[in-house]
Amino acid sequence: MPLSILAALLVLFLLLPLVAVSIVLARRAFRQRTLAATLHIASPHGVVDERYLPIGGIEQFVSIRGEDRRNPILLILHGGPGASCRIFAPLLRPWEKHFTLVQWDQRGSGKTLRRTGMRGSGPLTLDRLALDGLELTQYIHRQFPHQPLILFAQSFGSTFALRMIKQRPDLFVAYVGTDQNTGMVRFREQVHEAALARLRAARLRKGIALFERVGPDPTHWSAADYSAVSQWTMKSEPVSARRTFDLLKRSIWHAPGYSLFDIRAFINGMNFSLRKLLPDAVRFDAWSECTRFEIPFFLLQGEHDILTPPFVAEAYFNDIAAPVKAMSLIRNAGHFAAFLEPEQFLAELVRITAPVLTPAQSVVTSA
Repeated sequence: MPLSILAALLVLFLLLPLVAVSIVLARRAFRQRTLAATLHIASPHGVVDERYLPIGGIEQFVSIRGEDRRNPILLILHGGPGASCRIFAPLLRPWEKHFTLVQWDQRGSGKTLRRTGMRGSGPLTLDRLALDGLELTQYIHRQFPHQPLILFAQSFGSTFALRMIKQRPDLFVAYVGTDQNTGMVRFREQVHEAALARLRAARLRKGIALFERVGPDPTHWSAADYSAVSQWTMKSEPVSARRTFDLLKRSIWHAPGYSLFDIRAFINGMNFSLRKLLPDAVRFDAWSECTRFEIPFFLLQGEHDILTPPFVAEAYFNDIAAPVKAMSLIRNAGHFAAFLEPEQFLAELVRITAPVLTPAQSVVTSA
């Protein structure tokens, strides 16, 4: 074969990976533009305000979006730890017809971490997150002085959310928890054994070995153990795991406005936040935190959630005293119930919160 042909083939061989990468990135960019178009708000009373705010002595990223600024406020506390819910913005777009959504990249996560860096994040504890959350809440009240504010906490966000409503119940008209985290002090043996039984049934040997090695007591786990236990717990239900992992991969890869550097910051934020918050996380106990609330208390839990099982959330719910309380299961959903079944979740969210809003504060549906 002539050398010129060999050289051409060699060049083609070297270029093929670059071509493949270019195609993948082009498809990603097209999907991002398509989703960004769906996020456009043009209503006369709409609000779109995304900026860094000075919170707790550092700059933290906050997004405020809604079709009618007269609607109730939904302050979303993301889980992870360190996993911003803003990647799910396209899924939550219909929610913005009913609520003004406030999304916040907490200290040590997402765009906040990208701005401050790890060294500039300052202390990262449940107490610090609660103080940051209360400071943000007061800012929101100044911007929307006549609108009721509902605290909406997802997964790990529901840990320090309890401290927020315990310290300043006057700032909120209701609490809504989903994927409610009650800690791993109680029921940990039952949850551990149930996950191990599922792993054995699925013959997932690596997961079985991990669970047998680390045991049920998380105070002996490293951050890597904690992360691996969560992942193998999810994988112990293979069908549910595929659906959840597909949701997460699609959402972060196609998130409008997210650069590849933002994706890296998202992943780094999860790892960083877990390392910093692990001492608090393994000792957190919702019962010790608070069981008496001065505001309405609602839980919306995925019926197939195996990370924060409904039976544990229900046990906590049964011990709660509140002016009004209710718990509902979201059908066909596991962990991340709000994002796996966003339409069903929204309908239930509107239904349970409507009675606690006065007529003047009821949900406004934009024309």
